[in-house]
Amino acid sequence: MSTLRKRVGLEGSFAVAEAVKLARTDAIAAYPITPQTHIVERLAELVANGELDAEYIPVESEHSAMSACLGTSAVGARTFTATAGQGLELMHEVLYVASSMRLPIVMVVANRALSAPLSVWGDHSDVMAVRDCGWIQLFAENAQQAFDLVLCAFRIGEDPSVLFPVMVHIDGFHLSHVIESLYLLDQEVVDSFLPPYQHPYALHPDRPVTMGDFGPPFIYTEAKKAQDFALRSSKRVVEDVFGQFGELSGRHYNLVESYMTDDAEILLLCLGSFSETAMMAVDRMRDSGEKVGLIRLRLWRPFPVEELRQAVAKVRTLIVLDRSISPGGPPPVCSEVQAALYPLAVKPNVVSFVGGLGGRDISVEGFVDLMHRGVKRAEQGKLDEFEMIGVRE
Repeated sequence: MSTLRKRVGLEGSFAVAEAVKLARTDAIAAYPITPQTHIVERLAELVANGELDAEYIPVESEHSAMSACLGTSAVGARTFTATAGQGLELMHEVLYVASSMRLPIVMVVANRALSAPLSVWGDHSDVMAVRDCGWIQLFAENAQQAFDLVLCAFRIGEDPSVLFPVMVHIDGFHLSHVIESLYLLDQEVVDSFLPPYQHPYALHPDRPVTMGDFGPPFIYTEAKKAQDFALRSSKRVVEDVFGQFGELSGRHYNLVESYMTDDAEILLLCLGSFSETAMMAVDRMRDSGEKVGLIRLRLWRPFPVEELRQAVAKVRTLIVLDRSISPGGPPPVCSEVQAALYPLAVKPNVVSFVGGLGGRDISVEGFVDLMHRGVKRAEQGKLDEFEMIGVRE
């Protein structure tokens, strides 16, 4: 059997844990929270069984989990954690420290709605709450991508020209708890792709340095400008790593990915696992002669502005689905898309929808209806506000 064709059936959470094991991760800080719990439970089992030689740090909260990750990564240990929803929010202040100190921690977020009302089901509320924390952020659509992107995340974040933490987003329950077939990689293949982590500025008692210390007004702005420039510059490395991974595995990723877009006049844009259901809707509409297509954002931060512009250059209508809301303002993904397209002299009409909140599904028929409604709204010029789909009123 080829080293690239070891096909297995795994729950999405276990696929993530398998990637963390194959990455020869040195340190894991963990606190269980639904729907992320299966990831860290499985990793605890792998460490206890001796299948993964790592320090496993059980902590009392997500705030402590990320704080522990700061320490392990700062001394040069390849570091992983995972969380979801309210746990990500409890980490919130420490997330900024990780990115500002340029510590390449990898974290999987099993995306979950934020309370209140309390919900353990999936949407993108937690993602959007941390979009400005300075982490590189990637979206997976299925278990295979979750496995692949965790490996890519370590390689991207640890690149000496990057040194940023990386989040890999997987939709809670839709990915974390569903068993799918996927292809794993052998250990020697992963080793050839992911060399040992060598942080160039690792803390060591023989070489004392200060990290993340007090920044008075005369230096804070410059520090933030440097951080922003470095994060934007990481996009090139993300592309390079995706290319190298594709050569190794045969599975290719892009910053913005397209489906049936060559002659499309209408495009739907979405993120995460709902993209696969949306593809089925596109197929159905194509069978009826409608020139529709789909684009998905693989990279959320840094935002792929130029790639998005190229993807929508020839279409007349772009329908954007957000799975979170920004109360009192425009939905977050759509607002970013509109900002990216605003300077263009010729651009598509952008129609905004919100749906799939709190774990509510959108069926194939629902996506067909959404796209028909989007086209109608564009024809009527109703582009100044979003529509929330599936609301019982």
